[in-house]
Amino acid sequence: MDSVPIDRSIAERVRTLRAEQGLTLDELAERSGVSRAMISRIERAEASPTAALLARLCEALGMTLSGFFAEVTDVSSPLSRRQEQRLWRDPHTGYLRRSVSPLGMPNRVDIVEVEFPPGARVSFPPRAESRSMTQHVWLLEGALQMTIGETVHHLQPGDCLFMDLGDAFDFYNPGQSPARYAVILDRGR
Repeated sequence: MDSVPIDRSIAERVRTLRAEQGLTLDELAERSGVSRAMISRIERAEASPTAALLARLCEALGMTLSGFFAEVTDVSSPLSRRQEQRLWRDPHTGYLRRSVSPLGMPNRVDIVEVEFPPGARVSFPPRAESRSMTQHVWLLEGALQMTIGETVHHLQPGDCLFMDLGDAFDFYNPGQSPARYAVILDRGR
C-alpha cells in the first residue's frame, strides 16, 4: 500500500477532528501527551505516526483507531467486503492493521485484523480516557506475548485474551513468523 495517500488521509483526518472539537494544537498536545511539533508535522503529512502515538491522539479526540480510520460517509452497508476494508501500516513496526467492521453501523463494537511481524513490539501507556473501553485479542496464527501491567500472557493460536484498554499494555511477537490476530473492541461498557 502506498504510504503517501494514507499519510495525507491521516493528516486531513487529525486536522478535521481537531477543528471540529475546537482544539488548538497546544490543547490536543496536552490531552494526548504528544508534542505540539509532532502533531503539526502529522497534520502537514510530514510524519507518519506510529500505532501508539496515533492511539494517543485518537483517545484525546474521544475515538478508537477504528473510528479514526472509518471514512466519513452517509452511505452505510451491513456488509464489509475485504477489498474495500481500510488498511494502515505502522511505520515503526511494520504491522498491518485492517478495519474489518462495516462502516456507519450503529454499533459500539469494532473488529480489526492485525498482521504483526516477527520481533515487533508495540507498547501503550495507561490512559484514563480509555477506562470505558475493553477488547478481546484473539490469536489466529503465530505467537503473541501480551503484557498487561505486570502480568505476561503467552498466547497460542486459538487463545483469546480480554483486557481493559485503560491499563498499560504491550504487544510482542516472540516468534519467527508473523502473528495474525483479531481485535474485537467494545467502545463502552
